[in-house]
Amino acid sequence: MPLTKKHQRALDLIVLSLALVFSYMLRFDLTIPREELPNLALQLPYVVLIQFSLLRSAGVYAFIWRYIGIAETKTFVRWILLSTVPVTLLRFFLPAAGQSFRVPLSIIVIDAILAFGAIVGMRVLRRIIYEQYEHHRHAMNSNGHRKAVLLIGAGRAGLMTAREILQSSDSGQQIKGFVDDDPNKQGAVILGIKVLGPVCELPRLVRDLEIDHIIISIANASRRDFRRILDLCDGIPVKVRIIPSLNEILQGRLKLSRIRDVQVEDLLGRETVQLDEESMRRLYSGKTIMVTGAGGSIGSELARQIAAFCPTALVLVERSEFALFNVQRALERDWPKLTLVPLVADVGDKSRMRLIFKRYLPQIVIHAAAHKHVPMMEWNISEAIKNNVFATRSVGELAGEFGTEAFVFISTDKAVRPSSIMGASKRMGELAIQNLNWHFPTRYVAVRFGNVIGSAGSVIPIFREQISRGGPVTVTHHDMTRYFMTIPEASQLVLQAGALGAGGEIFVLDMGEPVRIFDLAKDTIILSGLKPFEDIDIVFTGVRPGEKLFEELEMNEEHMSRTQHPKIFIGKIAEYPDDQVRFALERLAQLTSREADSELRSFLNDFLPEAQIENCEPKAKEPATPVLARQAAAATAV
Repeated sequence: MPLTKKHQRALDLIVLSLALVFSYMLRFDLTIPREELPNLALQLPYVVLIQFSLLRSAGVYAFIWRYIGIAETKTFVRWILLSTVPVTLLRFFLPAAGQSFRVPLSIIVIDAILAFGAIVGMRVLRRIIYEQYEHHRHAMNSNGHRKAVLLIGAGRAGLMTAREILQSSDSGQQIKGFVDDDPNKQGAVILGIKVLGPVCELPRLVRDLEIDHIIISIANASRRDFRRILDLCDGIPVKVRIIPSLNEILQGRLKLSRIRDVQVEDLLGRETVQLDEESMRRLYSGKTIMVTGAGGSIGSELARQIAAFCPTALVLVERSEFALFNVQRALERDWPKLTLVPLVADVGDKSRMRLIFKRYLPQIVIHAAAHKHVPMMEWNISEAIKNNVFATRSVGELAGEFGTEAFVFISTDKAVRPSSIMGASKRMGELAIQNLNWHFPTRYVAVRFGNVIGSAGSVIPIFREQISRGGPVTVTHHDMTRYFMTIPEASQLVLQAGALGAGGEIFVLDMGEPVRIFDLAKDTIILSGLKPFEDIDIVFTGVRPGEKLFEELEMNEEHMSRTQHPKIFIGKIAEYPDDQVRFALERLAQLTSREADSELRSFLNDFLPEAQIENCEPKAKEPATPVLARQAAAATAV
């Protein structure tokens, strides 16, 4: 039968009474003199009453003792210290007539020690019995088949991971030890689990302890940490798993079910973004925020990030009904009190967008709607211009007309010396937004960044889909590199840039080091539990229309100036005169109306001196014969 609060209170009264009796016994060498017994009889009721009353007022009966920790123990320390105060005061200030009610100081001290130890010890014993019962029950249910695991990282995240596994009755895992490079932790014991050695000893430990899998329990592991651990594990038959992100852990939301397989995204970036939350709160809290392209990978994450700042209303504009439904449902689940306005609309439909602005009067607009796929836009030049230039200009004008405070346009690193229609259209979108900054009081800013890991149509989901079909994995060129950023990090920095902008700036996000796509393909195969070239082939298919081998962000002092945020820079990019921008937009409108693709390419090359767009249209043709990557490598070596 479980121990109820009523039973616990009764036990506490008995324990407190016994503590005072034993205090007298210890004071008088285990034999209480006959003349002291009446004093004990008078003192016991009021001493126990004081202690029990303060115990109840401390709220200890609300504790769940299977989760007892330091915080709960501190409550008991405060309780016992407070309970000695009235008893001590009575000892000194009772009149002579109340001599028998005065508790000797030695008894007060001994009783405090015994009462504290007994009250806390009883609860600790209860937790031990409960955990032993749970372990025994789990062992019976699992028939003794439990996977041996090692935890890499004996810090706070490792402690929480270990505790979650130990307390879970259905984890099916047995922790054999911690592994940590910190020499001060070597040999230490945490929750009864020993720190067995540094990470370099993983191969020996896996072999000697017959480890089934390893859990990386380092909350702020860097790219280098992941690479080193995975390289060590590559040669040993062990599965590598990982805990959730630092934010989930520190918010106390770590669940064993969220411990997952290592993904290639972990190799590209888990560094925590430091945000100036106060400036962002001032910009987004208590206001009506509009996000266009809200059903996309970036747009939906931006909506989630904004929801955390408690806007008055969040207006979601998306032309895909299904995508809009998905983001609306997710936001309603996580933010049930948030006012959501899901609107099916095309940002290129100015009359529809005008009605939306008139009805909801958004104070901040985050413009994430765009055509972004480089090769596809080479076949759909007019549509790229319509969406990325004219729709952007149109929504920007409406923002200014209806008094929007700030307009944030999401651009791309492909706008730097563009070699594609998509990149050139985004560069024209930047110019259109910069130009609007001279015509309206609205603060117009643009934000450039590179590829976003896991976004729709990005390379990693494509690799995974190819692997699931049995391969091959296709890479366009052996030396092609790209900058990568996680969806949450990109979204956070976009919102931060919106808070920093005074108007007219083009912000550039620091994307770190570029990553070779060929290496990314190999990592994706390895993390799928397969071997490149043995289980899954990699083939080179050739650079596609509009693609560069190397993307650029111009991250140097000559082209960038710093902001107060270490990962956000302002591009020193000259604005075009108003008459030139207007001429360019008029000419683009004429060419787009009749889908004059060749002339559009020529005009963009002429108007944007930095552009390097090929003056030839892509032609339908038989695909080039793919070259197996290992054959290409061998040919290169020769």
